[in-house]
Amino acid sequence: MKVSMNPSLKPSLHGSLQTTVAASKAASPDLFILVVEDSDEDFDTLLEASRGVGQTPIIQRVLSAGDCLALLCADVRSAHAARPVGLLPALIFMDLNSHGIDGREALVQIKSDPGLKQIPVVVLTTSADPKDEVFCYQAGANSYHVKPVRHDHYLRLLRSILLDLGGTATPQPLAAGTV
Repeated sequence: MKVSMNPSLKPSLHGSLQTTVAASKAASPDLFILVVEDSDEDFDTLLEASRGVGQTPIIQRVLSAGDCLALLCADVRSAHAARPVGLLPALIFMDLNSHGIDGREALVQIKSDPGLKQIPVVVLTTSADPKDEVFCYQAGANSYHVKPVRHDHYLRLLRSILLDLGGTATPQPLAAGTV
């Protein structure tokens, strides 16, 4: 298992992102994690890792990096894109290999945007290519992890990251049509 961690992982909340999340009483209204993951199995593992520890942030899943960018800003081509009102993620889990705009391009756009660059981005990928790792750190990723093949190893890795964040997560679905 290859793990790289940047010590600046502990996030602070900045900016805003409007969501129509129906937060449960157990969910922390000020902690939001955005997950870019097209694999149901990997997303289910993240949810499993999030159960049973501390505070409960809201988790929003998107299936592609393009969907991530659409959720974060109205027009990613504009440096002064209007931001929706609400809450920016405290953390983004970014899968590098998604259809359409991939995680590399989204990472560059997020870290180039003055309103988004402070959001910690944790890269979770199947790529063990050192060039990808170097690229991601140069682009501003806070950590880079190769997804372990074994479920129990991946679960342990995700729990460690979530504990570093200071809590656990429970999915809170957005209303239809918000992404």
